[in-house]
Amino acid sequence: MKRTLLTAAVVAIAVTGALAQAPATVFEGARVIAGDGRPPIENATIVLQGDRFTQVGSAASVKAPAGATRVSLAGKTVMPAIVDTHVHTSTTEAALVTDLQRRAAFGVGAALSMGLDGTDAAFVQRGKVVPTLARIFTAGRGITAPEKGRTEVPYWVTAEDEARRAVRELAAKQVDLVKIWVDDRNGQFPKLSQPLYAAVIDEAHKNQLRVAAHIFSLEDAKGLLRAGVDAFAHGIRDRDIDDEIVGLFKARPNVVLIPNMPDRGVAADYGWLRGRISDGELQKLQAGATDRPQAQAAFGIQARNLAKLAAAGVRIAVGTDGNTPWAPHVEMADMVASGMTPAQVIVAATRNGAEFVRLPNTGTIETGKTADFIVLDGNPLDDITNTRKIAAVYLRGAAVDRTSPR
Repeated sequence: MKRTLLTAAVVAIAVTGALAQAPATVFEGARVIAGDGRPPIENATIVLQGDRFTQVGSAASVKAPAGATRVSLAGKTVMPAIVDTHVHTSTTEAALVTDLQRRAAFGVGAALSMGLDGTDAAFVQRGKVVPTLARIFTAGRGITAPEKGRTEVPYWVTAEDEARRAVRELAAKQVDLVKIWVDDRNGQFPKLSQPLYAAVIDEAHKNQLRVAAHIFSLEDAKGLLRAGVDAFAHGIRDRDIDDEIVGLFKARPNVVLIPNMPDRGVAADYGWLRGRISDGELQKLQAGATDRPQAQAAFGIQARNLAKLAAAGVRIAVGTDGNTPWAPHVEMADMVASGMTPAQVIVAATRNGAEFVRLPNTGTIETGKTADFIVLDGNPLDDITNTRKIAAVYLRGAAVDRTSPR
C-alpha cells in the first residue's frame, strides 16, 4: 500500500510539474457553468495548461501566469463537454473515427455504445487518446432473448447458464457495462424473462460490472429494480408511473435513468443545423418536423414520468440511442420540455454522464479537471437550445476542428 501511495504521489508531482511547464492560455470574461449545479461564475477567468484547467474562478480570484496567451470570451458562456451515455456507433474503425469527429464538432466529449458492437472497433478506439475526438466506451455485445429478424449481434440466451456465460465473456473483453433488452417489441418476440435477467445482473455484479436495461413497461422496470439493475437505457413508456416505482428508485439512489425521450411530435425548426449536415439530410428532417398528435401522446407519458422521477431525486443522464452526433441538443431540449430545469439537464449531460461512463477528472469545469468544454454564443440556463450556438469546442485542452466530415 505504501508503495502504491508513493507511486501515485510521484505521478501527481510529475503531472503538476509538467502542467507548470506547459504554455498557458487564459480565457477571460465568459460566464462559466461548472456542470455540477452551482450558480454560474460571471466574468470568469479560466487558465488552461496542457490538457487541464489549472485555475477557474472569478476574474478577481485568478492570477494569470506570466506570458500566457489571452483569449477574450466576453459575452460567451462556457460549459463542460457533453457525454452521450446511449449511442450505437459504426463498427468499422474508419467509420467510427468519423462518428467521433462529428460528435466532437457538436460538443460531445464522450459516448457509450450500448450493446451492438459486433466488432472490436470500439475496443480498439477506446484504448487510444486522440485529443480532438470524442472518447468512446462500449458495452460490446448486449444480451437479449432470441429476436430473429432484428439483429444477431447480441447474445441470444434462453437459459441461465447461457446468460452467465455471456456475461463472463463480456467481462473477459473488459466491457464498460453489460446491456440487456427486456422488451417483447409489441408482442413480436419472447421477452428476456425475470430469471434470465436476474442471472445476468447477478453474474455481472460478481464480475464487478454494471447492467443497463432497455425497457418499455412499468412492470419490467419494477422487476429489474428488485433484481438490482444499475441503469435504465430508456424511460418507462407504456403508462404513467406509480408511487411504488418511485419508492423502488429511492431505495436505490445510485441507479441511473437515461430517459431517451421520443420524438416530441411538434413542428420544429432545424435551421440551426444548416451547414453542419448535408442539405438533403436537413430537408428530410424539416419535412418530418410537423405536429403529430399520436407522437405527442407518447411523448407525454414519458415526459410526465421523467418529471416525477427528476422531482424524486433520481440520478439522470443524457442518452440518444442512435448514431446522430447532434442528437444530445434535441434530447436536452426535450428533457426541459418535460419539466426539468436547464440547470438540471446540463448536470445530467455533463457531470452525471461522465460519472456514469466512469470517465475520471472530467464532466465539470474545475481546477485540476481535464479541459473538455464548449464555448457558446448564448446562455443555456436562459434557453437550453443555446447549447446549439457553439462558437468553439475544446477536448483535452485542444481546439476541435469543427469543419470535420459531415
